[in-house]
Amino acid sequence: MVQTTNNTIDNRSKTLSIQVSLNGLSFCATDTDQQITAIEHDNFGIQLTPEQVLDKIKYLFDNNLKLKGNFETVEVIYQNDLYTLVPKPLFDQNMLKEYLHYTIKVLQNDFITYDELDQHEIVTVYIPYTNINNFFFDTFGSFTYKHASTILVSSLLSREKNSESTSVFAHMNANSFDLIIIEKGKLIMGNTFTYETEEDFLYYLMFATEQVKLNPEEFSLVFLGSVTKESECYKIANTYIRNISFGNFSQTLNVSPEIKPFEPHQHFVLLSHF
Repeated sequence: MVQTTNNTIDNRSKTLSIQVSLNGLSFCATDTDQQITAIEHDNFGIQLTPEQVLDKIKYLFDNNLKLKGNFETVEVIYQNDLYTLVPKPLFDQNMLKEYLHYTIKVLQNDFITYDELDQHEIVTVYIPYTNINNFFFDTFGSFTYKHASTILVSSLLSREKNSESTSVFAHMNANSFDLIIIEKGKLIMGNTFTYETEEDFLYYLMFATEQVKLNPEEFSLVFLGSVTKESECYKIANTYIRNISFGNFSQTLNVSPEIKPFEPHQHFVLLSHF
């Protein structure tokens, strides 16, 4: 998968991953030595439409020199709440719309697809943004795309496969968070919640953990994504939950010295699939 432009900045560029949501964009480029050569995030501040996000992507590719390389592999990651997780033994590809009807409103012309987590016997059924897919097809000729929850769930299950404890993961995004609960290596819950205040965040967190009978004095809460110790969501969780930590992506990627340092729990989805 090779970029069609002749304007080349870094001939070593190998892989480009771009994470797309209605609230922001992130991208990461790596070279043939698995070194991160570029990583950036743009928080829109408001929720846009898919059409407006596409305009942002076009502007990014037209004006950011770090995206002018010849990429061998391009992957688009969709971060939205238009998905559901289905146990593979119960999955039927002819019933995609029916699976989503339980959680979201599906429009007549919505394109629905799915990712298979073969190792974990789970299927992610979701709606990507067709206009953005079309742009990447026109630009690169071919590319792959996945839902963010596919990467998140697969990565966390792989690292927790031998655990005998229960861990709750809060992957923080702009105005939403993905809540993943894993008990003794098995997925107990995977869902995305939107919130406006830290009180909203705490309510969804406590309600979900209560439903699966977890004690805030006992389970471990692991923060991932766009969150720091100064974040209001971290502060309020720290008041009610005893065991809190930050996670990190587990892949062995080197970071170019030119890149501004970032915490290992940030860009978790973007970096975990390498």
